Amino acid sequence: MKKYDNFCKSIANLKEGLEIEEPYTIVEQTGIVGLFEICFEQSWKLMKEVLEEHGRFEEKIGSPKAIIKVAYQCGMVNNCDGWLELLDLRNILAHTYSDEQSLYVIRKLKSDHISLFETLKKDMDDRWLNF
Repeated sequence: MKKYDNFCKSIANLKEGLEIEEPYTIVEQTGIVGLFEICFEQSWKLMKEVLEEHGRFEEKIGSPKAIIKVAYQCGMVNNCDGWLELLDLRNILAHTYSDEQSLYVIRKLKSDHISLFETLKKDMDDRWLNF
């Protein structure tokens, strides 16, 4: 599945970016932020496609927020608040970019949120793509 392959590649790239330690050059910092944005986009688009394959297209689910909520209801993700925080982090960066905000996002990813992407991948492998 193309969306799954894209998601897996984006996680690998993000994890590699997060191995870089502070202080970041502007290129490193911007690159890590970009890798996060790509990984987030790939994750919710994968969720949407898999939900639809499992018959959850009767609801109008198009926005990332709606998809995350349906994914949570279906047991695809087990930390709805964490995923909604990822969405908020992505939105912060998309609307008002600053060094302080990008550093905040990178630190949150390292400390709290990279595990959400890893758990989604594991659950896709174990439960959702092998039906």
